[in-house]
Amino acid sequence: MNSKQYRLGVDAGGTFTDFVLADGAGQMRLFKATSTPEDGTRAIADGLGQIAQALGQPVGQILSNLDLCVNGTTVALNALIQHKGVKTGLICTAGHEDSLEIRLGHKEEGHRYDACYPAAKMLVERYLRRPIRERVLADGTVHTPLNEDDVRAACELFRREGVEAVAISFVWSVANGAHERRAAQIVREMLPDVYVSAGLEVFPQMREYTRTSTTVVNAYLGPVLSRYVNRIERFYLDNGVASPVRFYQSNGGMASPTAMASRAVNAINSGPASAPRAALFVARPFGYRNLITVDMGGTSFDITLTKDGATNVSKDIDFLRYRIGTPMIQVETLGAGGGSIAWIDAMGLLKVGPQSAGAVPGPACYMRGGVEPTVTDANVVLGYLNPESLLGGRVKIDGKASHAAIETQIAKPLGLGVGKAAYGIYNIVNVNMINGIRRVSIERGYDPRDFVLIAAGGATSLHIAGLAREIGVKTVLVPKLASGLCAFGQLLSDVKYNYMAACPMRIEPHTSFERVQRQFERLETDAVAALEREGFPRDRIQVERQLDMRYCGQVHECSVNIGAMEVSGETIGRIRELFDDRHKQLFTYAEPESQVEIVNIESTVYGVLDQPPEQTIEAGSGDIEIAVKARREMIFGRGQDIETVNAPVYDGTLLGAGDVIAGPAVIEEVTTSIVLPPRWSARLDSTGVYVLTDAGDAA
Repeated sequence: MNSKQYRLGVDAGGTFTDFVLADGAGQMRLFKATSTPEDGTRAIADGLGQIAQALGQPVGQILSNLDLCVNGTTVALNALIQHKGVKTGLICTAGHEDSLEIRLGHKEEGHRYDACYPAAKMLVERYLRRPIRERVLADGTVHTPLNEDDVRAACELFRREGVEAVAISFVWSVANGAHERRAAQIVREMLPDVYVSAGLEVFPQMREYTRTSTTVVNAYLGPVLSRYVNRIERFYLDNGVASPVRFYQSNGGMASPTAMASRAVNAINSGPASAPRAALFVARPFGYRNLITVDMGGTSFDITLTKDGATNVSKDIDFLRYRIGTPMIQVETLGAGGGSIAWIDAMGLLKVGPQSAGAVPGPACYMRGGVEPTVTDANVVLGYLNPESLLGGRVKIDGKASHAAIETQIAKPLGLGVGKAAYGIYNIVNVNMINGIRRVSIERGYDPRDFVLIAAGGATSLHIAGLAREIGVKTVLVPKLASGLCAFGQLLSDVKYNYMAACPMRIEPHTSFERVQRQFERLETDAVAALEREGFPRDRIQVERQLDMRYCGQVHECSVNIGAMEVSGETIGRIRELFDDRHKQLFTYAEPESQVEIVNIESTVYGVLDQPPEQTIEAGSGDIEIAVKARREMIFGRGQDIETVNAPVYDGTLLGAGDVIAGPAVIEEVTTSIVLPPRWSARLDSTGVYVLTDAGDAA
């Protein structure tokens, strides 16, 4: 990347679409546009127009100078949440049509003994799950040949019923995939316009239910995401992009449009998956490697935890009630955003979310038809947000509408003053977020006081000091790019693909590991060839290996990263030690004397890109009074006690490195506002990061 080139990261959220433009000199520019879920290209065109105006260059010239254009999207996630995927059919081994509903007899955590908890909505209707007479045994032996007439009859039914996607998953296809490959061939011949999702291609590892569920989710979302990817790529190409267009995956890496369209399941957590990469970049100059990244946008609140520089990647998890086997950055997501609606339940108790006003109609203050009070409206009433405009004046709002909505729908019914009602909304959403942070930290054996809190998302900085105080975190980092941190994280990432296979094997004194090694080499030959076709030279391709292992007799396995290590009799002792260590980390104990078995293998390949240089800002003058743009009445409190103070509002664009702001105060950046309660202070670092500390603790 040279100084004449740009990199563009675009993160399409539920309320706003964020744009981060980086140049070769280290300058980062952040832009925001209102999301347009019905047609994502409209929001992108809006953002590109802002970029063109700021740079004084035509859009086509900017796009032609991109050496990277990467996009994160919530299209797949929203389609799954709203059940707006396509009509899907399933071809499976006869007798296994109901595995999706049986779900291994499993209920989600917290509902295991709840007889009234409703069943998950099935993504494939029962009559569209077609049994196929075939059977492969665990050793790969064909017990019952594939009945091709059954496959053809299923295709005829799918054609009559208007099915748009077909999932194929046969029992033990991971041991012998001949039947599944032949069935996929027949479907593609008979239904050439239908999206085909084969288990061997999507998730070729052991666990029949997980493989079937993952394959079905991929089919259900595939046409939706494929249309989106093709439309976005065509938009960029038509407007002058010459470099490859990339899309962000749930595994924390980028993918080509072709790979993304064929693996829609990998796009479910596309947006928040890049936050940990950006957080590590932000924290690196300070030497921090234990990070909790929190991202509060307009619709949701996302949390990720990074320990010793590594963010946990999950497999075989239930996501939105559907089992997903493919690797995903572990993200805890709550319905707690700026658009979360405050309401009073039947017991007369104040609640916040998970319902959201979204971008349209939005909070009451947005003047887009919204009338229900939201978290954003509460922040306006508390004096934390400018009551007249947001985003540096680009978005006009009506603070009086916020006051009226909270007064009529919350304050009067509860017999409270408007200020106290707004602070109640603020406190409740904070408690919801704190509980989420505890789930990713304390409930997994981590003490949050050993971590630094990183702010991402446009609304996070309004709440982050309060969150830190309640969980005992002493240091908070708020980058100037906080509201677009996920888009920034995309620019820091590499192209990343996961290649998987089943390889069941017990580790015994005389075991030969040649089969495991050959499997790895086969996967990596295909992986390297795929990246070379995308233009990566061999010296820019890195490979990491993982083994899914367990103690014999266990139901669940854990993934062990072995780097580039070969699997052989000479290395298996070290691999066993790594497994015991990993098991102890996850489950607090290890059994070094127990027999161990390998279940699955995985090769993760990276197409490594150059990193953009770090941003630096000029030193401040030391006179922070020149940055004071206004004073506002603000409400602060702790617990049930509140007080109103007249506090300064600082223009963050006028602050320089080394400047220190003491609370109570608000620092207004163009796309976010940082609330400093009493006792808190913020120091602006030369990297463009505000370091927030509790001044009372420091004293």
